[in-house]
Amino acid sequence: MNSETQPIVLIVDDQASEREAVARIFRRENVQTLQAGSGEEALKILEKEPVAAVLTDLKMPSMSGHELLSKAKKARPNVQMIVMSGYGSIEDAVSAMQAGALDFLEKPLNIEAARARVQKALEKYELERQNEALQSQLDSAFGLENMIGRSSAMRNVYQEIRRVAPTNATVLIMGESGTGKELAARAVHNLSPRRERRFLAFNCAAVTRELVESELFGYMRGAFTGATRDKPGYFEEADGGTLLLDEIGEMTLEAQAKLLRVLEEKEIMRVGGTRPIPIDARILASTNRDLETAAAENEFREDLFHRLNVFPITMPPLRDRRDDIPLLIEHFLEKAIEEHGVAPKRMDAATVRILQARGWTGNVRQLRNTVQYLALNVDGPEIRPSDLPDAPAQLSSKGAVFQVGMRMEEIEKMAIMETLKAAGGNKSEAARILGIGLRTLYRRLEQMDGQDEDGAAALSACE
Repeated sequence: MNSETQPIVLIVDDQASEREAVARIFRRENVQTLQAGSGEEALKILEKEPVAAVLTDLKMPSMSGHELLSKAKKARPNVQMIVMSGYGSIEDAVSAMQAGALDFLEKPLNIEAARARVQKALEKYELERQNEALQSQLDSAFGLENMIGRSSAMRNVYQEIRRVAPTNATVLIMGESGTGKELAARAVHNLSPRRERRFLAFNCAAVTRELVESELFGYMRGAFTGATRDKPGYFEEADGGTLLLDEIGEMTLEAQAKLLRVLEEKEIMRVGGTRPIPIDARILASTNRDLETAAAENEFREDLFHRLNVFPITMPPLRDRRDDIPLLIEHFLEKAIEEHGVAPKRMDAATVRILQARGWTGNVRQLRNTVQYLALNVDGPEIRPSDLPDAPAQLSSKGAVFQVGMRMEEIEKMAIMETLKAAGGNKSEAARILGIGLRTLYRRLEQMDGQDEDGAAALSACE
């Protein structure tokens, strides 16, 4: 590895003598080693140290090597895992490799084989690290830095943006309100050869139908009452750059016909003008409507739809990219603290899980506003479930619903019902928040179903 610092290899084994024996193999190899006596200790080290590779025993008490492998890959996807076992078998090796291990070693270790395989792991780690750093630099330089997310849905969006951005193709960006359609449009512009010129966004739903044409195409002095001077429109202002027609589905049919002519002939006519003006603006459009259905119902011009739909990009709703919610929360919290000058604070894991389980009909915009509200309204250093603006009274430390003397069955029912409500009926997420197994939750719900109507309602609500 071409690095100024030694790579770190973490050795995990419940036997101290075994750990030390493995560590001795690498002492003369310019490899720094750390040791952990359990899976739990190893995870704590992974949180703090830039570990490149982990050598872990499979057979350990409390947390097995398989379980550590799974948790370590979730916490640090790029860390390279090599599993060791004195009870080696083909089944062990296959199981470990399927779970994400890079390699498998049998005890007692063959020194040369161990060195070779660890070196391979370190080289793979360094290559992936360099690739991530390069991609991060590219994203930061060319405009994807404001689009937060590592989910497969967002990676597909990034790939589509990178593919179409260098071209001059018209792009139709579709998605529900609040999914970040304008961010995607800006990314297309920032990755394009037009990045040095202007990016303008025109909201078709924000102006009256009478003003759409004068705003887009501009007007000549005297064209109407109040037109005291010539004024260029958005198409002219965006010449050489990019024009986003936001919420294109709200444009009137008459304006759509004129827009189609502009797209086909590459020229505009100012309101009150007599001379066509050539324009060179790349057109992007966005909508939260199903334009194909609207065209079939004669609510949108079919020919314009096909002219805009050259390269479609669909922004996923937040409910389809829940893995990105912790990243978004962290980003929005940092931004809110910086912009408003409030005291630094963090969001605890339970609150993140509750927010991650919600439906978010307003998508990323709604999540951003919620996090900003919490940043401004929570006084302490940590944001907890009881701080949520719609936290049930049962879960609030300030609430008076819980009563001393309540039976355990009532308390349990209350916890289950409120957690299911917070998780939007998602049983798996509710079980995770409650810290119980999914089967246990089902069993509790069935017991509640047999006891009263509330239990039956809770069961039917999440089926």
